Amino acid sequence: MHREPAWWYAPAGDRRARLLSPLAAIYGWVAERRYRGTDSYRSRLPVICVGNFTAGGTGKTPLALLIATEARARGATAVFLTRGYGGRAHGPLLVEPNTRHTAADVGDEPLLLARSAPTIVARDRAAGVRFIEQYCGGAELIIMDDGLQNAALAKDLTIAVVDGARGVGNGEVIPAGPLRASLSFQLDLADAIVVNGAEAGAQLATMATPHPSSSVLTSLRQQFQGPVLAAQVRPVGGLGWLAERSIVAFAGIGNPQRFFDTLRDAGHPAVAEQSFPDHHAFTATDAERLLSLATLHKAQLVTTEKDLARLSGASGPIGAPGSNAPLTRLASTSRALPIRLAFDNRDLGRLHALIDSVLVKRSSKRLGDGT
Repeated sequence: MHREPAWWYAPAGDRRARLLSPLAAIYGWVAERRYRGTDSYRSRLPVICVGNFTAGGTGKTPLALLIATEARARGATAVFLTRGYGGRAHGPLLVEPNTRHTAADVGDEPLLLARSAPTIVARDRAAGVRFIEQYCGGAELIIMDDGLQNAALAKDLTIAVVDGARGVGNGEVIPAGPLRASLSFQLDLADAIVVNGAEAGAQLATMATPHPSSSVLTSLRQQFQGPVLAAQVRPVGGLGWLAERSIVAFAGIGNPQRFFDTLRDAGHPAVAEQSFPDHHAFTATDAERLLSLATLHKAQLVTTEKDLARLSGASGPIGAPGSNAPLTRLASTSRALPIRLAFDNRDLGRLHALIDSVLVKRSSKRLGDGT
């Protein structure tokens, strides 16, 4: 995947955005027309969609994992449904991360999701749901990772995740900006919004007359009629290992800077940072450069859980026929920083209420009971 243009997140009025605005208008029109012209499949199971308004990463996967955890705490069995971006498999298929599938097969996010709950990859979302209904006995909830703009599947709850630092950028539609369709259209598709990194205080570019101190969170609460929740990415588990050595950090996610900032906020800034495009397929050259940096600084290589999932299994054991020794060494010497999405008590309660409102709709009959 190519890097997104930095000027997407520059102040509105950039000359490149103006030049591309006719194409953006066409892209947005096609997206809306496709959505309105698609017949939606209604599953017997409740569906929660976790999506975003923009291209690039906003923190959808951590929220999807949190929802699965909350559903489990309520006695409900969740199954993830994802497109499997970056993988070659079209599906529907059940992800088997430890025995069969690699990131090249299914993408990196499904490997991460599959550690928490059964995960189905399907380019055709309706076909994926039918697969779940037929083969995932006991499933009581479907969590759809991405797909806010996809009308093929009817949703019971749609939550859009917005980056608290970057908002919606310049407020323009692809290719003039990061939006997947006009913001007004997409706001109508969402039932709730989660602002990830709400303390960042960046402006929302689409506000007609934004106040100088207006944050993404405040601006969205002014524009959106539904609940807008504030969240923060927090490291989890013991962090003592981060203090043992210097750190060289690398990330190939939608917003690598958010990962680097998380390390810094935890009191462990990296001595060197290397960013790559989202879903980046690491090469031997990348691995050699990162390994050399670690040697130079006598540092521990630290990356995201998603990047490490993508690296793991990218090659065979060192010395094995066809193996990629630099990539294998990079995977074996790197450590992932586990993170979770955290809410204050008030907004966590609001998220619980949203999840509960969906779970009460679940059928009293489990799939696979013969009914």
